[in-house]
Amino acid sequence: MRLRARGSIVLALFALLHVLILFAGFIAPYDPAEQHREQPYAPPTRLHLISASGAHLRLSVYGLKATQNDVRENTQHSYAIRLFVRGARYSLLGIGETDLHLFGVQAPGEIHLLGTDAYGRDVFSRLLYGGQISLAAGLVATMVTLLAGMLIGCISGYSGRWVDEALMGTSELFLSLPWLYFLLGLRALLPLHVSPTGTFLLLIGVIGLIGWARPARLVRGVVLSARNRNYVHAARGFGAGNAYLLRRHILPETFGLVLTQAAVLVPQYIAAEVTLSFFGLGVNEPVPSWGNMMSTLQQYSVLTSYGWMLAPAAALVITSVIYWLLADVLQHWLQSRSIV
Repeated sequence: MRLRARGSIVLALFALLHVLILFAGFIAPYDPAEQHREQPYAPPTRLHLISASGAHLRLSVYGLKATQNDVRENTQHSYAIRLFVRGARYSLLGIGETDLHLFGVQAPGEIHLLGTDAYGRDVFSRLLYGGQISLAAGLVATMVTLLAGMLIGCISGYSGRWVDEALMGTSELFLSLPWLYFLLGLRALLPLHVSPTGTFLLLIGVIGLIGWARPARLVRGVVLSARNRNYVHAARGFGAGNAYLLRRHILPETFGLVLTQAAVLVPQYIAAEVTLSFFGLGVNEPVPSWGNMMSTLQQYSVLTSYGWMLAPAAALVITSVIYWLLADVLQHWLQSRSIV
């Protein structure tokens, strides 16, 4: 019961995270590229229940006014927060375009829940849109890694002999590489001036194809164990071919391992994308990702003065923790099933 309750909480957090990122266009109040140059590094907007005109039960925000040194609230103007407002157009799940947003304020009022960046762009909106890039990179790169790992691990474990030795020797070489420096060096050799889509595909290809070694070794171990079981020998004795044995008896044994590895690898690959983009080798502006959003933190003045610019780092930590908790729940669930 305790495992079930913990699993329910983790799954709820997992679902909430992905819904927020999947429906970024609907939840974000602004277009991620929309600039307000007169409001650079505006602090997070404070929400009020009391306006300058008196008390009311509706959440509102004050207007903003730019001074010589910073951006402050203008308490003379108050704007109510409204639900389901019209704003910038966006693509909803790739099906069609709409301009409906979850919340917003009437112009000329503005709401920046996590402040703005150097160009006056809404950090909250960019955080949600950037999550789509970073999370997609982690998920797709993980799929590439696991497909390669399953293929190589199955071939190695099922074939044995010199095939096994050659493939596992290659995996040891990949495991010994300092992956971060290798990743930076390999990405630096690739063309820099490419489209955002091309950069994204290069990114997931590079990240996904250098991480296959560990899953391949784990899959190999499961295949080695499964191919020597009595029911596999019995099926082979009745004339079952290699394709049938793999599909019916051996590959299903690896699914639990693959699920757990997926939950572990996704946050690692998101961090890899963030690292590359942080150093300018990933997705470039104006397309947001958590990595290029944090690139401004290389300036000491930004790091010390504008704490809200750390929001992508906090999102990365929260995402990683959720995935690690999911991996832990999956592992305990698989162990309980194996005992039963």
